[in-house]
Amino acid sequence: MSRPALLFDLDGTMLMTDDIHREVFVDLMVPYGIEITEDFYMSHVHGRLNTDFFAEFLPDLEDPQGLSDLKEARFRERLPRPYPAMPGAERLIDRARAEGWALAVVTNANRQNAEAMLEAVGLRAAFEVVVIGEECARGKPDPEPYLAAMRALDIAPGHAVAFEDSPSGLRAAAASGAYTVGLRSGLADADLRAHGAQDTIQDFNDPALEVILGRLTGEFVQ
Repeated sequence: MSRPALLFDLDGTMLMTDDIHREVFVDLMVPYGIEITEDFYMSHVHGRLNTDFFAEFLPDLEDPQGLSDLKEARFRERLPRPYPAMPGAERLIDRARAEGWALAVVTNANRQNAEAMLEAVGLRAAFEVVVIGEECARGKPDPEPYLAAMRALDIAPGHAVAFEDSPSGLRAAAASGAYTVGLRSGLADADLRAHGAQDTIQDFNDPALEVILGRLTGEFVQ
């Protein structure tokens, strides 16, 4: 019998931190004359690696990694501890652990941020596998971070359910072959599906999740 795997993005999926990230970007881009409105953030920043954003909008930047590190350090300074997890996340993860399902985090956040966020919501101990996009050959929207998680868990794409909220994350998860579920934390159902979501939920208490997991786990029984 093969076990299912649940693969979680972090920002906007396991916890709502987009407002904190956006506030930091607003401050950080002032010297460069770039106004970070909510629409601009969702279209050009949300879910992407910082260095990919800088390559597009600040192509002459001398030290993109240094600016990225500064941005993330400021995010960690502003992240309250403890911090609430997405509704239902703890219950779902407890269920997965009790039933022996594989678990992983797959994120474009850097390692320090990922650790800080998981500690803030009290879920660090649940995840042995934490895949960081910038530590892979390519980050999201490339599928490599999700494929790396599957390799680490020794599971096939057809046995994985991925939870995502951003266009780049959804494209990465869908291209990896995982069953892709979009969180309507920032985007509407139609937008999530346009980027690769096969189903969408409001949060992890959404009754639709039971239907999704029931159907998928049934397919895993050999």
